Amino acid sequence: MYQIVNPATGLLVEEFPTATNEQVSAAVGRSHDAYRLWRERPVEDRVLAVKRAGELFRERSEELAAIIAQEMGKRIDEGKGELQLVSDIFAYYAENGPALLSDEQLEIKGGKALIQKRPVGSLIGVMPWNYPYYQVARFVAPNLVLGNTILLKHARNCPRSAAAIEQLLHDAGVPEDAYINIYATSDQIAWMLSDDRIQGISLTGSERAGAAVGATAGRNLKKCVLELGGSDPLIVLDTADMDNTVDTVVSARMGNNGQACNSPKRIIVMDDLFEEFVEKVTARMSYYKPGDPADPQTTLAPLSSQQAADELIEQIQDAVDKGASLLTGGRHIDRPGAFVEPAVLTGVTKDMRAYYEELFGPAIVIYRAASEDEAIALANDSVYGLGASVFSADPTRAQRVGDRLESGMITVNTPPGSLPDVPFGGIKRSGIGRELGPLGIEEFMNKRAVRLP
Repeated sequence: MYQIVNPATGLLVEEFPTATNEQVSAAVGRSHDAYRLWRERPVEDRVLAVKRAGELFRERSEELAAIIAQEMGKRIDEGKGELQLVSDIFAYYAENGPALLSDEQLEIKGGKALIQKRPVGSLIGVMPWNYPYYQVARFVAPNLVLGNTILLKHARNCPRSAAAIEQLLHDAGVPEDAYINIYATSDQIAWMLSDDRIQGISLTGSERAGAAVGATAGRNLKKCVLELGGSDPLIVLDTADMDNTVDTVVSARMGNNGQACNSPKRIIVMDDLFEEFVEKVTARMSYYKPGDPADPQTTLAPLSSQQAADELIEQIQDAVDKGASLLTGGRHIDRPGAFVEPAVLTGVTKDMRAYYEELFGPAIVIYRAASEDEAIALANDSVYGLGASVFSADPTRAQRVGDRLESGMITVNTPPGSLPDVPFGGIKRSGIGRELGPLGIEEFMNKRAVRLP
């Protein structure tokens, strides 16, 4: 069942019926028929609709941010920040789409050739709850410019924002069947992938969900893009301003209440800085106070659900039971809702869940390193490889260490984040493929080779 349970209160707000098999089948047919028309529209027309969508996301930010504050507990100012990024993503592909889709000329022996950049057809998007608008934008904006059509299955706790996105895109000029929101089940998604009219799927979610979708896509010879979990390291080699470094690290970790795949979850600090860094981080975490995410004064929102809160606390308790030090937090807050005290853990070892598992919530794990080599080894000792960050007063040193890290993205002396024009994605169990930037429009593209005499 698609339903809204307000994570700040635990109360059921609204339920939405799951699509029937007949509705799913009809939606696939409508999307396929719409593709035949949408791909023939001049790119300039498609760009106009995408550009207008970006404007509408900005104009409706108050309304849209209020929806996700109730659905998944995002603080209202963070919701507005997410919508600004969404607007920027649509604007980026509207502005750069025609150039990104221009033919590429090749000089070959015995003639000439070119690569034409064309759409492939109807695509499925399976999106998560943690960034309800942004995750959709980075998949949808480039593919609508390219000429593909979209069937979008959102998270079960985001039915209202899913419907709002669909209405906004139609208001912007995207044809009704070129973007279809569908409250489908996982089994229905698997069936859709077996249909020859569907050409690919993009999923952002858990490693488990990605493995299931990847297997189904593989059996049906369908292209997939998978943006999965992350346990990103952030290495502090040295600093000229400890307070500023601590503020940067804590703010990055606590963004979206720690529920971000590319959040820095493993902080690795050199020996000579460790004690001071840990002390200041622990004090800084006391800044966060629980409250209604719709209240602009709130600094600590609930997690997305009680289940998510319980899972995080179990991971923290497992570490404590096996000898880790819990310096602050890590418990349920005594009030209604899925609130967890921000936690700081040290002394985490390989036999603890917190060492290899992703901690999706307000928890920081801090490690001590005696050398650059030890810091790099710790950073790379993960099944994930989404992003990584390095901080140093010496940019050359930071870059040297960053070059040895195993991840799809590196930031040097800047917190991790997302920009419309920079590709986003990882390696290892963090997923397959890239979104955003010039690479984001190429994942579901027919790069057709044409030879000329």
